[in-house]
Amino acid sequence: MSKVIKSFVAAVAIGHQLLVKAGASDGQAALATASTDAIIGVSDCPGGAAIGDRIDIVLFGETEVQVGGTIPFGTFFTAGAGGKAVPAAPAAGVNARTGGISTIGAVSGDIARVFVSPGQIQG
Repeated sequence: MSKVIKSFVAAVAIGHQLLVKAGASDGQAALATASTDAIIGVSDCPGGAAIGDRIDIVLFGETEVQVGGTIPFGTFFTAGAGGKAVPAAPAAGVNARTGGISTIGAVSGDIARVFVSPGQIQG
C-alpha cells in the first residue's frame, strides 16, 4: 500500500518517526505533544530536522512511529510527551485528536507499525 507524504518546514526541531501537528504558519510542522494538538501525520526524516529544515511528513498510510505507552493492536493513538504515540483514551465527553490506528501491539520504547489517518474521537 502506498502512503501520502508531503514536505513541510520544521517550526521546531523534529526527530524521526514522531507525531507532528500543523505549525503556526501555512506549510510548517511542529512536534505534537498532547491529545489536543491538531495532528497531521508522522515525521519521516531519518536524520531529524532542525528549525527551518524541510521535513517529510506521512499524512496518510502505513508507516512506523515511536511509542511512549502501551498501545494494543487496533487502538487509536494520539500524541504524548516528545511526540511519541500513546493510546487515545479521552474521558467521557472529551475530544482527542488522533494520528491513526495501531496495526500491531506495542509498548513504550518500541517503534510500531501504524496506519496514519488523522482524526478525532470523543470519550
